[in-house]
Amino acid sequence: MNQNTTKTVLLLGANSDVAKQCIKQYIQNGFSVIAASRNTKSLDHFVQENNLNSKVTVLSFDSVDFDSHQKFYNDLPVKPHIVVYAAGFLVDNEKALSDFKGTQQMMLVNYMGAVSILNIIATDVNNKNLERIIGLSSLSGVRGRKSNFVYGSTKAAFTTYLAGLRQELVSRNIKVNALVIGYIRTKINEGLQLNKSLIMEPAYVARHIVNAGNSFTIVPNFKWKIIYLILKVLPENLVAKLP
Repeated sequence: MNQNTTKTVLLLGANSDVAKQCIKQYIQNGFSVIAASRNTKSLDHFVQENNLNSKVTVLSFDSVDFDSHQKFYNDLPVKPHIVVYAAGFLVDNEKALSDFKGTQQMMLVNYMGAVSILNIIATDVNNKNLERIIGLSSLSGVRGRKSNFVYGSTKAAFTTYLAGLRQELVSRNIKVNALVIGYIRTKINEGLQLNKSLIMEPAYVARHIVNAGNSFTIVPNFKWKIIYLILKVLPENLVAKLP
């Protein structure tokens, strides 16, 4: 084991495909993991199936139950060195426009839940362990496009929040990263018509999370880096022509 053996990672929304790969990779790097999710049964099965019981603590966490967040944090068996917010929810844009319940759930999970728990974690000045906070955002939040702007708006808000949090925590030498991610082969994207050449594997994305450096924005895969840069500078009249 390396010098990180006693350090702890708190994974919020740990039942996602990417988060499960993060669990494996953090453990390989010598960390212990607190894996938190609403679906603890699935997480328990994953931990047992991969013989990770000695390194993973599974806890119940509901990102939209805001009133429970302070108690959840207070009751953690150890305060984390690294926090990863991986919870996410997606409905397609057409449904989001016609049914506000889907829109509301995306707002609650992708943004409001993140802000609620991360505010609690970030403002605990007594936690001298905290070194890094990582949030999983999306290329959908870079520019508003007609195919996914409702979902994208929740990710844009989250990225903006993380950018400000990074500035807030710099005096305490706590790093904040935003993973701006494109298509991943995960449950959330099942059934969507996606460009197969752009789809990334969960383990590949997880490596960029586990090995996050000093840069605020991390865009895995050079193809997505190019797309990200183009989206940032594209004139509005051309953005309007995108799907």
